[in-house]
Amino acid sequence: MKRHWFFLYGVTCYLMFLSVFLYMLGFVGGLGVPKTIDSAGGGVLPLAVAVNVGLLLLFAVQHSVMARPGFKQIWQRVVPDAIERSTYVLLANVVCIVLMWQWRGIDLVVWDIEQPALRAVAWGLFGVGWATVLVATLMIDHFDLFGLRQVWLYWRKRDYTPLPFRVPLFYRHVRHPLYVGWTIAFWATPTMTVGHALFASVMTVYMALAAIVEERDLIAHFGRQYAEYRRRVPMFVPRLRRRGQWSVASGQKAEVREPVIVLRENPGYGEFCHRER
Repeated sequence: MKRHWFFLYGVTCYLMFLSVFLYMLGFVGGLGVPKTIDSAGGGVLPLAVAVNVGLLLLFAVQHSVMARPGFKQIWQRVVPDAIERSTYVLLANVVCIVLMWQWRGIDLVVWDIEQPALRAVAWGLFGVGWATVLVATLMIDHFDLFGLRQVWLYWRKRDYTPLPFRVPLFYRHVRHPLYVGWTIAFWATPTMTVGHALFASVMTVYMALAAIVEERDLIAHFGRQYAEYRRRVPMFVPRLRRRGQWSVASGQKAEVREPVIVLRENPGYGEFCHRER
């Protein structure tokens, strides 16, 4: 019976993530949701800034602290392995809901693009950012990332084994395409307000710092393989000139047309609802 409850729990957490992801898209873009990042009612400016920064710090602490190996060792003593990732996703969903619910809009305009073609470009970049986030998760085992594979295997009475995975396309050019996608999604807008700029700025700084911390964990986990991958592949901005090809699986230079990067085990360090797993 427990197998069925765990599976239902995992599916529910995943569906909740999809709902929160879509709502956040509307929240940031001001598209078809009751409350957006620019909704009126923020109150006194200093108080609005303080509340918003506090909400963003809550988001950062939950996402980063719960992904650290030391915390996970303690956490897994309380939460069964089969639903550990689903529970992380659930709590991330709750934090995102609280952030959007309590957000204080600050509608002072930083920029407003009036030229129709340029507005279309800004909206296009907005869509590219959100699509990049989604596609990047599909490249790195989307269902394992959000806990569905774990509960599915438990329901089937099969042991969970971290899957070796090939890091394709985006990961050949930058180490953190999820963060790149989020950054584009948060900054690309035809009308930027102070509240939106605050959100985008704090989230950008958080992602830059989180990437540094995550990579320390990844080097501790993978050793020379990840250290060499980090040396060969830039963090956020692709190189225009391609360097020599390299295989993470072997740790050696390889004469191949496309770089093949294979990580043998899912480390579990990550980004929003989201880690690079």
